Amino acid sequence: MDRIREAVRPYPKAAMFELRDRGFGSPFHQLIGCILSIRTLDEVSLPAAIRLFEQAPTAADVAKMSVAQIDELIRTCSFHEGKAAQILEIAQIAEERFGGELPCDFAVLTSFRGVGPKCANLALGVACDQAGIAVDVHVHRVTNRWGYVGAPTPELTMTQLEAILPKKYWIEINALLVPFGKHICTGRAPKCSTCPVLDMCRQVGVTSHR
Repeated sequence: MDRIREAVRPYPKAAMFELRDRGFGSPFHQLIGCILSIRTLDEVSLPAAIRLFEQAPTAADVAKMSVAQIDELIRTCSFHEGKAAQILEIAQIAEERFGGELPCDFAVLTSFRGVGPKCANLALGVACDQAGIAVDVHVHRVTNRWGYVGAPTPELTMTQLEAILPKKYWIEINALLVPFGKHICTGRAPKCSTCPVLDMCRQVGVTSHR
């Protein structure tokens, strides 16, 4: 972990951690930010989240908007129309049931339509410092490539990581492996020649590298 922290230092932070550092670190902000990131690059979803929250900083503000208004702000994201409706629904429920502040509660977050364990764990980890492993495409690919886990799906990767990864790393693993997977341990032709943990990696499934 020390080697990876040093290796990713020059690269942009994972979007949810950057969003928190921009002042949008509540469970509501983090959950919406994660929803925007689904099937969308960080470079696209992060500016979209910032546009939305700069215009509507709270759940109450978002709840007053129309789906069309939200959609206009996030339209660069994949599936933006569906996400706009989803965001409005979450904002309205947050305002009506929780006074505008979503609780740090996994069951509550996953009760929202379209919110799975990844977004719930990520929001709770970043906003509430509540240990949970958020397995996105990078965490899934890298940990399986290492041979640290052997799982065909992100859901099973999460289960296996929960069994073997020390809990103190559960939040940080996403913050580290997103930039590590984007810039070093890439999907195609990973940069094995300069990888700081090559001596610990089994290179599972690697057929070509740089």
